Amino acid sequence: MDLRASLTEAITLGPLERTLVPTGLFIELPIGFEAQIRPRSGLAAKRGLTMLNSPGTIDSDYRGEIKCIVVNLSNESQTIEPGERIAQMVVAKHERVEWQPVEQLLDSERGAGGFGSTGK
Repeated sequence: MDLRASLTEAITLGPLERTLVPTGLFIELPIGFEAQIRPRSGLAAKRGLTMLNSPGTIDSDYRGEIKCIVVNLSNESQTIEPGERIAQMVVAKHERVEWQPVEQLLDSERGAGGFGSTGK
């Protein structure tokens, strides 16, 4: 779903400036679900506005207002208008993991190969 800026007046972000933009939304997710906050591709491509900490995660025990960390990556000031669509939210199911301490991990084909180790 699209998230809109819950503002009483427009805000302007200078180049490389960031701010928390309120959405006016409060949710209660069931245990085993999370909400992910993502950038809108049109804002990113056309105006250089995107979300930091993307995707942002909202846990099922959070009860505060959803706010988006908007950053202006363009070279020009950008204005966010009241009610403007600023982000997208996806609700997703997830599993809980019970970790088991071990002395050694099983081998795999990749092993400890890091960034760029699986291809050109």
